[in-house]
Amino acid sequence: MTRQSQRADAPFVAQCVRTDARVATTTANEVVNFYRRRQQLMDTDIEWVTAEHRAVSQAPTSGGVVHVLRELDDYFQSGVPLGILAAAMSKQGQTVKDTLADVHDVRMDGSLWEPRSDHLRPV
Repeated sequence: MTRQSQRADAPFVAQCVRTDARVATTTANEVVNFYRRRQQLMDTDIEWVTAEHRAVSQAPTSGGVVHVLRELDDYFQSGVPLGILAAAMSKQGQTVKDTLADVHDVRMDGSLWEPRSDHLRPV
């Protein structure tokens, strides 16, 4: 685990559904990176425990990825961090894996773009 992963006061906390291993970090995208590492090793998923960010708390509790992305877009000048989107989608019962699958599908439809790595904007 990284030093960020061990922070007890971190605003973003998630855990592996298979092993209950946790990551606690100051950036939501680190949770996505944690998911990617776990996925490669053991084909598992990650659920959010807490995500303390104003955009997440204001996110809609219904609607798909594009709707939520549009609602979050005003909070971020350089695109919505993928981790923030995943945390917001957890309010609708989605895991990190579910959100990334939806993002992939929407990206293939051309409904979003990535101005920089792991940051999304609606088209």
